[in-house]
Amino acid sequence: MARKKIIAGNWKMNMTPSEAVELVNTLKPLVVTEEADVVFCVPSIDIIPAMEAAKGTNIQIGAENMYYEEKGAFTGEISPNMLTDVGVKYVIIGHSERREYFAETDETVNKKVLKAFEHGITPIICCGESLTQREQGITIDWIRQQIKIAFLNVTAEQAATAVIAYEPIWAIGTGKTATTEQAQEVCKAIRECIAEIYDEATAEAIRIQYGGSVNAATAPELFGQPDIDGGLVGGASLKPDFGKIVNYK
Repeated sequence: MARKKIIAGNWKMNMTPSEAVELVNTLKPLVVTEEADVVFCVPSIDIIPAMEAAKGTNIQIGAENMYYEEKGAFTGEISPNMLTDVGVKYVIIGHSERREYFAETDETVNKKVLKAFEHGITPIICCGESLTQREQGITIDWIRQQIKIAFLNVTAEQAATAVIAYEPIWAIGTGKTATTEQAQEVCKAIRECIAEIYDEATAEAIRIQYGGSVNAATAPELFGQPDIDGGLVGGASLKPDFGKIVNYK
């Protein structure tokens, strides 16, 4: 069975609640498709107004982060129950910016992944290498380590429903994009890693996105690759052009 593409926007720390509603209303008619799942991962304060604005459309609203405890003395964090209570189905976990600026580790990513599955939320699990790692030729080793730790104690049944987002850190917000060959090579290696951990069926089911300066011009070729099942889109998801990325064919 062919994997359905999943194209997600990562809004990062952009858009006030009123701006979020305006953006959803602008994008609504532009992202209509049955070919792909369309997800807007938005700042937590925007989730409820964005959900309201997206009601009755094909847009699903996701979160950009989540803590791995149900509740408690964790000032500033958001729990899985808070997300499920308003109908959130997707959450980005372990984005390189979370790792770089907020000290997230492979271990905390794993805890969050397990907690997301426990609550029926689909994790969009991020992995990616720095420019130094790419230049030192350790990209695949590095990514395999991130994937293996992220999926620790995750069942094959759960893993099959996960989304992995490969984002070379050197291509995020820089205007540099990995070549189509580089992107496909790493996404293929990720799928092979999942097959090693689980089996071929799980590897065939899992959806792997590419992220890192994806735009309307690069999307068709990237999404046409055998192991790339859509994109995690940053800056371009805040503009009408996102409609062209979603409807890339």
